[in-house]
Amino acid sequence: MAIPIGLQGTTGCINNDFAKEESLNKIDARGLSCPAPVLETKAAVESRHPKQIEVLVDNEPARQNVARFLASQGYQTQLDQNGEGYTVIGTGGDSAPASTPVETLATGAGAKIMVMVAADRMGSGDDVLGAKLMINFIKTLKEMGDELWRLVFVNSGVKLTITDAGTLADLKEMEAAGLTILVCGTCLDHFALLEKKQVGQTTNMLDIVTAMQLADKVINI
Repeated sequence: MAIPIGLQGTTGCINNDFAKEESLNKIDARGLSCPAPVLETKAAVESRHPKQIEVLVDNEPARQNVARFLASQGYQTQLDQNGEGYTVIGTGGDSAPASTPVETLATGAGAKIMVMVAADRMGSGDDVLGAKLMINFIKTLKEMGDELWRLVFVNSGVKLTITDAGTLADLKEMEAAGLTILVCGTCLDHFALLEKKQVGQTTNMLDIVTAMQLADKVINI
């Protein structure tokens, strides 16, 4: 079939450009630790606004974090599992808004206080007492009312969100009432607790740092 005169000598170039664009929209984030997979995905979305993007990851926290980020940008997401890895596919870039950190999508009236819990017990000296104090602390957090904007768990603090934790019932009650609870995915993975988490969103350091920037006050426990 004859090639139209205006396109003679350009077919290869068109194919190469298409292949190059397709390659740019595929991110291999395997072997990268949190928050690198999300940061690479964010950079690609902000710089190219692709209609479709594919991100290869090799762990569950990265899978959840990338999928949640793409969803926050207006993409429809689907998952393909390849052996021990995953491909997170986002489509619908035309409807995606200008890149906005996940945490900016939620705002509250009045002061916004973020509480970061970095241990499964409070203080030092007696671990049994410390565990009891932490249970009482979580239970009493409800007294902060609407000013409690984010509750973030990192390091051994993630143990407070798992099956049989003495804090689980209170955390579920607060989440059901509208509180956003963020649980560090890297920390869950480190303690082999991903499958035991029962409350909160598995998150990454990008979301945590962004939440710190947006909060009026950060309390570290």
